[in-house]
Amino acid sequence: MNLEDYKDVWVFIEQQDSHIIDVGLELLGAGRELADKLDVKLCGFILGDHVTEAAKSLYAYGADKVYVIEDPILKDYRTETYMKATGDLVRKYKPEIILYGATANGKDLASAVATEVMTGLTADTTLLDINVEKRLFEASRPAFGGNIMATILCKKHRPQMATVRPKVMKKPDPDWHREGTLELVSEAISLKEDTLRTKVIEIVREAKKAVNLEEADVIVAAGKGIKDEKGFQMVKELADALGASVGASRDIVEAGLCGHDHQVGQTGLTVTPKLYIAIGISGAVQHIVGMQNSDLIIAINNDPDAAIFNAAHVGVVADAFEIVPMLTQAFRTQLAGEEAGGVTADV
Repeated sequence: MNLEDYKDVWVFIEQQDSHIIDVGLELLGAGRELADKLDVKLCGFILGDHVTEAAKSLYAYGADKVYVIEDPILKDYRTETYMKATGDLVRKYKPEIILYGATANGKDLASAVATEVMTGLTADTTLLDINVEKRLFEASRPAFGGNIMATILCKKHRPQMATVRPKVMKKPDPDWHREGTLELVSEAISLKEDTLRTKVIEIVREAKKAVNLEEADVIVAAGKGIKDEKGFQMVKELADALGASVGASRDIVEAGLCGHDHQVGQTGLTVTPKLYIAIGISGAVQHIVGMQNSDLIIAINNDPDAAIFNAAHVGVVADAFEIVPMLTQAFRTQLAGEEAGGVTADV
């Protein structure tokens, strides 16, 4: 393998029913920085049926070129078809780096492509960088239970590949005046429907969950310090007063106080709310990686040395069982006063 034959940064643009999923746009923002450091093009690639029009929007988010394979056989995601199509693109155009969203389909495709083209893959990365001198992609992720950050290199194989969880990277603001090159890949996929091992019989859409932390603007999160059901109820009451969603650390989920769909962190969700209030959360790396990109982080903990304060914009050293009910009452009074015509309370 001649590593010098490989160039450009690629991003897998995941779509559903011809609508682009946000994580691909987020990765175009991260990919733009990598491509600029390497002085190469940033390229998106999208697979599906009737996706060309959607692909044209990718230039606004930083793409210089977009590769498209349209075929009815690609209408719905299947490992076999998407792996073959992606493998054909990689072998022909030789990208240096490929980024995938760490969604169910993105992770499945990335691992399948790694075996198809015989290269490495770093999963669930949270930091991306380039060693420009050696042209090495530095993909970093928490390791050893989140106690260290491990930077993983793929020195001898190409492309260098990584998956990145949704919301870890910030989606760039679109510039609708940007232009690029739309390269419609017209060669036929050497697969026939009657030879495939899987068939899509029916797609049943799951009703949207009541808990959708990834889209929440305000999150009030509970940690081990809230102790029990009574403490968790206290956190929920504050969230209710603010019209916020409830998050939790792994300790709270494992204690059975809430479901996994509330969990924030390395083994849960990555969130980027405008306001994140951490109550009784110690600040382990596993949790921090899931919320560190929030616009404003307020931490309440009775331990002045708690690691959470290193990530917080505002830290309150206090007993949560004393201050949280006071905050809840103050916010309720504030909101009630606004509804009544402007009578407010000091918070």
